[in-house]
Amino acid sequence: MLKQTLLKATEAAAVVLKEYFDKPFVVTNKEGVNNLVTEVDHKSEQVIIDVIKQDFPSHYILSEEAGELAQDSTYKWIIDPIDGTVNYANNIPICAVSIGIEKDGEMILGAVYNPFINELFFAQKGFGASLNDRKINVSEQTDLDKACLVTGFPYTYLDAPNGPLQVFDKLIRKGIPVRRLGSAAIDLCWVAAGRFDGFYEHKLQAWDSAAGFLIVEEAGGTVTDFKGDYYSPYQPHICATNGKIHGALLDVVNGGTL
Repeated sequence: MLKQTLLKATEAAAVVLKEYFDKPFVVTNKEGVNNLVTEVDHKSEQVIIDVIKQDFPSHYILSEEAGELAQDSTYKWIIDPIDGTVNYANNIPICAVSIGIEKDGEMILGAVYNPFINELFFAQKGFGASLNDRKINVSEQTDLDKACLVTGFPYTYLDAPNGPLQVFDKLIRKGIPVRRLGSAAIDLCWVAAGRFDGFYEHKLQAWDSAAGFLIVEEAGGTVTDFKGDYYSPYQPHICATNGKIHGALLDVVNGGTL
């Protein structure tokens, strides 16, 4: 029933996104520059929470706008009602509903749905990953120099050594294509589907990556923090690849040269 509720909540939120897309709605700014939140974020979040509470009223919920709806439960739903809000607010259809479910601290289910191109990514721990019910796998690229990468830049960050701009600069000066789509959830899913060979980002929140990182792992990829350790969505750094270029990309992210 968890899977059914997850998909029901994801699809209900997608209906909200489609209803308001390319129409007037209220947009406000959170802390930082262009860190937007819209009334659609709140409406999408509410329908997700309503679906969860109807089926699992005792489950813990962590959501981007509502924060923690704490319960004494072994299950936690981690929700991004619109991943890619800036895109959505500018009528750019690269955005998605993203929901992950943890049990006893382990991610067990994840769904990411972009309704504008009708792509529903799903994964269950130990059962693989799919796109619209078709099994997906990461790419076979073994050479970082020939890889196609994707990244994102945080809204606020210190200009520290090996920061987002420095790493980006090193890669593109070597002619390595690095895209920036504006949705970490989609970035991860497109690594899982083999469209990108790797993804890295310096500053994410749990709701940005909770579903996507499981989808990458279940598609055969590797996801770690910048130290190469087991990935937790509760720390900011992520490196997600097909596994074959992982060490090389981590080396660049940590100050190495190409």
